[in-house]
Amino acid sequence: MPAPLLPIETSAPLPEQADVVVIGGGIVGSCAAYYLARRGIRVALVEKGRIGAEQSSRNWGWCRQQNRDARELPMATRSLDLWEAMAADIGESVGFRRCGLLYLSDDEAEIAGWARWRDFARGQGVVTHMLSAAEAAEKGRATGKAWKGGVFSPSDGIADPERAAPVIARGVEKFGGTVHQFCAARGLELEAGRVAGVVTETGVIRTRIVVLAGGAWASSFCRQYGVAFPQAAVRSSILAVGPGVQGPDALHTARVSLTRRGDGGYTLAVSGTARVDPTPQQLRFARQFLPMFARRWRVLRPGGMQGWQSGHETLGRWRLDRPTPMERMRILDPRPDAAMIAKTLSRARALIPGLAGVPVTAQWAGYIDSTPDGVPAIGETAVPGLVLAAGFSGHGFGIGPGAGHMIADMVSCVTPILDPAPYHPARFRQGSWGKVSDF
Repeated sequence: MPAPLLPIETSAPLPEQADVVVIGGGIVGSCAAYYLARRGIRVALVEKGRIGAEQSSRNWGWCRQQNRDARELPMATRSLDLWEAMAADIGESVGFRRCGLLYLSDDEAEIAGWARWRDFARGQGVVTHMLSAAEAAEKGRATGKAWKGGVFSPSDGIADPERAAPVIARGVEKFGGTVHQFCAARGLELEAGRVAGVVTETGVIRTRIVVLAGGAWASSFCRQYGVAFPQAAVRSSILAVGPGVQGPDALHTARVSLTRRGDGGYTLAVSGTARVDPTPQQLRFARQFLPMFARRWRVLRPGGMQGWQSGHETLGRWRLDRPTPMERMRILDPRPDAAMIAKTLSRARALIPGLAGVPVTAQWAGYIDSTPDGVPAIGETAVPGLVLAAGFSGHGFGIGPGAGHMIADMVSCVTPILDPAPYHPARFRQGSWGKVSDF
């Protein structure tokens, strides 16, 4: 029962030239290509497998401002408006709706932390409502239990991970760009040290600008060109149940979180929990990630050899005239953690008793690519013309439109809609990777 995905057909011939080539057809790459095509720039979006088939279709679907890192909050706020406008321009639903996000808790320290974030966000123009015990019980009446409090963020929402990236890729084509599935980018052609082209398995595209939105594959790709990008992926497991229960559209509690899907069913997950599958790259960047792993030791567990075998975090080098690890593993589709799936389902049925008779329709896992400080890396690398956009640390789906728009602005020399400085990958070279925002 794999993660659901809307398959799309793409058949455009590979162009000989493009103004920009975007590598990676997840939510960030698709959005970047969409905004480039929208302004008339010749853009080619290349994807080794299917559009949206990896983590972009395997997440919760939350589009939130609530509890965002201070550096990500402006991108999250801008993205909410872009989600709405993008669907209207494309003429096809991405499943986005501002349903509000509900957080409930019996932990007074957790509630106090949400209140501090509320006070901070108020200064950024973001409105969230702290809930009294009575208000929390009313908002969470589907649980049938009392709560000490909670928070409700009315302007936040959800989109459909199954549809979003594929529909946006259709928008790329609608506005004149080209989309190429099952077309792995093996590497770059360089002239005088800067980007001159992209070598794919089916041919070469001449270009001066490449956006590398390769998700969990980005660091191993960067390594081919001497660019050290600290990145580590963890394996998260999720399941879906069918329709039949009335409850909140999006609910978070410490024990389990629920998101209503377009078919009326729910996606179920436990926040933050994951397996750490050892890989050569994790060993390489272990020192940088120790602070993050130390903070999350209660929810991270050792994994197995799936990550090592998948090849996305290899330290190896590959040739451009032979199949690469990306062609041997078209879609990262790791096995879910059976124990975690069982625990998630049990917790969800305890939280929402009506779920007891609702069948499981799917279960899956995905690799969440992270940076040491949990904030994405977006900016030009030491290779002129190679722009990195990766390490979204489990937050990329909701902020995909804002990230994509900012990237399109940067590479087309337009004043960015957001200040790109906080995201620049140079911060890892400067040793600031250990700094984490209070929010």
